[in-house]
Amino acid sequence: MSRPTDLRILEVKTDLEQIDYRTPIKFGGRVVKDVTLLNVHVEVETRDGKRGSGLGSMPMGNAWGWPSKQVDGDQTLATMVTLGERVAGLLGEYQDQGHPLEIMHDLSGQYQDLSSEVLGAASISEAMPRLAQLVAASPTDGAIHDAMGKALGENSYNLLGAEYVNRDLGHYLGADFQGHTLDQYTLRVPQQSMPLYHLVGALDPLSDGDLENRLDDGGPETLGEWICADGLTHMKIKLAGDDLDWDIARVVAVEKAAAEAQQSRGCLQWHYSLDFNEKCAHVQYVLDFLAKLSEQSSDALSRVQYIEQPTDRDLKSNPENTMHEAAKIKPVVIDESLVDLESLLLSRELGYSGVALKACKGHGEALLMGAAAQHHGLFLCVQDLTCVGASFLHSASIAARIPGIAAIEGNGRQYCPLGNQGWDQKYPSMFQLTDGTVGTGTLVGDGLGYSQPEC
Repeated sequence: MSRPTDLRILEVKTDLEQIDYRTPIKFGGRVVKDVTLLNVHVEVETRDGKRGSGLGSMPMGNAWGWPSKQVDGDQTLATMVTLGERVAGLLGEYQDQGHPLEIMHDLSGQYQDLSSEVLGAASISEAMPRLAQLVAASPTDGAIHDAMGKALGENSYNLLGAEYVNRDLGHYLGADFQGHTLDQYTLRVPQQSMPLYHLVGALDPLSDGDLENRLDDGGPETLGEWICADGLTHMKIKLAGDDLDWDIARVVAVEKAAAEAQQSRGCLQWHYSLDFNEKCAHVQYVLDFLAKLSEQSSDALSRVQYIEQPTDRDLKSNPENTMHEAAKIKPVVIDESLVDLESLLLSRELGYSGVALKACKGHGEALLMGAAAQHHGLFLCVQDLTCVGASFLHSASIAARIPGIAAIEGNGRQYCPLGNQGWDQKYPSMFQLTDGTVGTGTLVGDGLGYSQPEC
């Protein structure tokens, strides 16, 4: 069955931006100093003749999506960029018509073959992980959803019901979802504001004593300065995962620095999330960590909202890494592991109690996994990939439209403020924090909720 709103692809273009970080970020033993953005521009026309242009933008986060031990970072980045461009080209050649969710689902079946072609041309023998494929394709996914909203003069989150889609959720998520559509799992009006999770990276200074040399660029440099400047109430702490003493000491030190800063501003309540970046060899490390943290700083433990992906992302190859006991203490979410419905269901069997959604895995994929997570009663959070500009607004729009999301992550303002130039003037409440929250209520425009600032 067709709809008058079904899209026909008219034109697809891509371009790249490379932006240096203000300061490096370290996670999972890797240090990142800059970002390459893949931007995709899509022009569409509906069956009934309405036209619109959409933008999708996303960091090609190769260090996160493809942390290879065999292929160097320049090569993984280059091949992810090439794949992203090939996916955009594939959309440009698409001859059928439909809803963005349907079009991108059809194209996603070709990612594996496309990536094999790209790797072959680059003489790389290692397979590209599915996660890296999703990251590479994500700006195309975002662009077509944005374009549909722009064509119809509607917000994209209001175009998810049966009057716009040709296939119900049973097609994507199985029999439990027959007759269901995504409008049942998303909000028509975004949350007006949401707390922002500020990243405390392994290299980040907590106090003046941690600073060897100041940047002196007018911005905050220590955790205490960030808390006071932005009114922060949520902090995500990057941990080693293979050095228990260091991890405990780091959280205790963060708690000390945060308590001093929060006391100075009269704040009595704040929160942490803990990210081990898959480095824990087994769940016992997490249990030992929680037990020792309770002994050394029960206040810090009480502030922890959730724990992120403590062990290896390959759930199938590591079935012994169950999280049942840890999840009894704090929610434990999958992040890198979440690449499809199968991985979500497997994580439940292994004891994980939540999922982290990301725009960089694809707009449609994030909405589908959000629906599945709600159906199964899982803890939900939204995280970014040091997203800047349009990609951060995209990530925030997802967080503000999925019920149950308590806070969002956004560390682009810390590490790559240059990427927000122009956007921060058009959407000041999204980039200039004063009370630890971002003004997601502004993301109500056509398409994904925002439009490019004028040059």
